[in-house]
Order: sequence, then structure tokens, then C-alpha cells
Amino acid sequence: MIFEVCIDSYEGALLAKEHEVKRVELCSALSVGGLTPSIALAKKCSEIEGLEVHAMVRSLEGNFVYSDAVIELLKQDIESLAAVGISGVVFGCLSPNHEIDIPSNKALLDFSKNMNLEVTFHRAFDYVPNPITSLEQIIQLGFDRILTSGTKPRAIEGIETIIQLVKTANGRIQIMAGSGVSSDHAIDLASTGIDALHFTSHQFVSQTDELGMGKRSIPDPQKIESIIQLFK
Repeated sequence: MIFEVCIDSYEGALLAKEHEVKRVELCSALSVGGLTPSIALAKKCSEIEGLEVHAMVRSLEGNFVYSDAVIELLKQDIESLAAVGISGVVFGCLSPNHEIDIPSNKALLDFSKNMNLEVTFHRAFDYVPNPITSLEQIIQLGFDRILTSGTKPRAIEGIETIIQLVKTANGRIQIMAGSGVSSDHAIDLASTGIDALHFTSHQFVSQTDELGMGKRSIPDPQKIESIIQLFK
């Protein structure tokens, strides 16, 4: 089983490396599902030997519908991230009715592949009305993997859909389960035939945000250990 840890700090990347995690998804603003990280942070994390850094490419919170102008900005982000040594990018574009935006995804995917980056379609997938149709479209576009919770808030709640996705994909694309993954049900999710488990590694150290500046979090080694130990 491949483990991908979702992080927002250099300390999180070091913790992933310490536990021999293969890959991290690097984001900012995890409280809103992740936004594009800073270039400096991406560079610092990419310098950790043996750790694949896949960066979120998402400039706006709230949805996954992007104008042509935003797509051009995301291309600039991808170019800057590729220049500092990341291994892949993570994005997903939807139409206003939550279907796969073929032209926007193709534009970003082709741009990324020209820079030798792997490409993951993120949990925008969990908003689509027809997961199987959308899966086929994403495969045809040429994405390397999909991150999904089976269209439910937590992956364990969407396990039946994940099973169906794995069966339909039949090895043509990697299926990675994420959202709410913990040691309580990691084995159950792995039994679906997925290629990877995706989970965050942080815990909140401040619970209040009276001035609207966000809650502080730090990496949580116990969470990583509790999941990885299940597979040893």
C-alpha cells in the first residue's frame, strides 16, 4: 500500500520522510480543502531526498469552476512549482453543473505533462453527479490517479462507490482513497483494491479563532504511526 500524507509545512514533510512515506500532497489552507502552497515551501520540501512532493494547484476556495484567466494563472503556478523540483501536481476543474470540465483539465494536464509532472485529479471528483462516467473521462484525459472519498464526506462512508471505481478502472488509473482516513478503517479501505491511502498528519493546537486568523495545527506522528503500523 502506498501512503500519501497531506501536509502544509516543512515539519510535516520531515515527519513523512521519517516514517518512509512515499509521497506527500503539499497544500496551504487545509481548512478549506487545500490551496496552492508557496513556492519557497515547495522548494524546501522538494529538497528532502527520497520524498515525492505533489503540490495542490488551486487558487480559489469554494468550488472548482475556473475562468480562462484563472486557468492561465494556474499554469503559471505549475511552471513555478515545476522549476523548484516537485514531482507532481494536484488539481481538478468542474463545470457549473459539477461535471468534468474537459477543456480546462486538458489544458492544465497537457501543460503539466510537458514539464514531466505526474497529475492527480483531486476531490473535486467527489462532487460529480455520475462517478463512473467521470472516471472514464478522467482516464481518457490521461490523469495518473484520482483522489476520492467515494463522493461522501468520509472515505469509509463512500466505500461501496470506491469498490465500484476500482473495478471499473481495472488498472487503467490509480485510485487513492482519502478524507477522514484513520487507523479505525484503513484496513477496510485497503481491502477495496485501491492503490494508495491519503490522510492528513496534523492536529490542532489552538481551538479558538476569535479574530478570524485560523486555527494553528502541528504534525501528528501518532496518527501516521497508527495507520502505517497496520500494514507491517
